[in-house]
Amino acid sequence: MTFFLIFLHVVVCILLIISVLLQSSKGGGLAGTFGGDSLGGAAFGGRSAATFLSRTSSVLAVMFMLLCITNSFITDQATEERSLIQEQAQENPVTSPAAALPGIPGAEQAAPATAPEPTSGENQDQ
Repeated sequence: MTFFLIFLHVVVCILLIISVLLQSSKGGGLAGTFGGDSLGGAAFGGRSAATFLSRTSSVLAVMFMLLCITNSFITDQATEERSLIQEQAQENPVTSPAAALPGIPGAEQAAPATAPEPTSGENQDQ
């Protein structure tokens, strides 16, 4: 779910950037550079191309803001769940993986084998 929302957010962001860049400004914008004035006039009419791009930009901007808010809430909930799990793990620590499996034969907890430390009275130079 989170991956899908982030992917959708990126797609909306890219489409919003493209729609804003294609709009004509007083200087012509990128729409005039790529022949958007002549093609837009043929497909939509002179004024309706600008209206279509401005409406598209408005819709994409609203979608972008809603996706930002939605992603914020979902990320916040996931963070809260992770912190609750971490708190439970700290309250109930497991000493070893064998202790977590009480009904399995051979999973008894064995004491670690350690070598006895030399005492100060023994000759260590031998």
